[in-house]
Amino acid sequence: MDFKQYITIVPDWPKPGIKFKDITTLMDNGDAYKAATDEIVKYAQEKQIDVVVGPEARGFIVGCPVAYSLGIGFAPVRKEGKLPREVIKVDYGLEYGKDVLTIHKDAIKPGQRVLITDDLLATGGTIEATIKLVEQLGGIVVGTAFLIELTYLDGRDKLDGYDVFTLMKY
Repeated sequence: MDFKQYITIVPDWPKPGIKFKDITTLMDNGDAYKAATDEIVKYAQEKQIDVVVGPEARGFIVGCPVAYSLGIGFAPVRKEGKLPREVIKVDYGLEYGKDVLTIHKDAIKPGQRVLITDDLLATGGTIEATIKLVEQLGGIVVGTAFLIELTYLDGRDKLDGYDVFTLMKY
C-alpha cells in the first residue's frame, strides 16, 4: 500500500517553512491505519518482542495497536510528572533547551526484548532518550518502528547500532 497517499502535508505549520506530515488522515482511514499497523506487527513478529514501548503521545497511537495485535503489553514513556508510580527518568536535548522523559520503574523486566514505536523519526532525540530508559531497566531494544522518517534530519544517525523500520521516508 502506498501509505504516503494518506499523509496530509500541511505547509507552514507549526511555523513558516515547515511542511508538517499529518498522520491523522492515515488514522482516519480504517483500511490504511490497519495496513500500517499490520506492517509494523509483521516486523515485530520477526523480532520476537516481549513488550512495546512508545513515547507520548503519538508513540501510543502506533504502539498500542501493535501490542494489542501481538497480545503483549505496552509501556508508555511520558514527560516528567505524568506517571503516577515510581519512575526512572532521562534528560534529553531539545532545539532550545532540555526536557525529561520517564517510564515506570517496573515497566520493563531485565532481558525483555523491546520494540520502540513512534509516528515520526526526525532528529532522533526522543527515541534516543527512550532507548536509554529501556536499557536502564535492563531491556534489550531489538527494533524501532516508525510510520514516517524525515531522512534530511539524520535521526537515524542517533540510532546507530539499532534496527530501524519505517513505512515512509521523506
